[in-house]
Amino acid sequence: MLCDAHATLADTAVPAGVLWRLAETDRQLDANLVRLAPGEHVGTHAESALDVLLVVIAGTGMLTTRDGALALTEGAVTWLPKGSTRAIAAGAHGLAYLTVHRRRPGLRIGSRPPGWPEQANRRAAGETDLP
Repeated sequence: MLCDAHATLADTAVPAGVLWRLAETDRQLDANLVRLAPGEHVGTHAESALDVLLVVIAGTGMLTTRDGALALTEGAVTWLPKGSTRAIAAGAHGLAYLTVHRRRPGLRIGSRPPGWPEQANRRAAGETDLP
């Protein structure tokens, strides 16, 4: 067993935030157990590269997407396709949920593109006639 979500949530020493995350080496997935305190929210954002599965473990809240608002209750499972915009708000008693998605590839050190940093500086200055 990796985590007992209910036992983890019973520990009130950490009132909000990421309470647990999948950390095993050589994994293909990432997962996080997140707790939002009553009235707390995760602002509108989009995940451009990954689908995300969201499973409500405890509490209630609201998931807002471009398609509208969806009430979140214990046991709800929601798929958030890559590119979708979403915001999450906790209800009066807080919200705890598990997110699962494909693991992001690690950062790589590579060679700089031709013209760097001159082109980057020109772009930052607002020039638009760059190759």
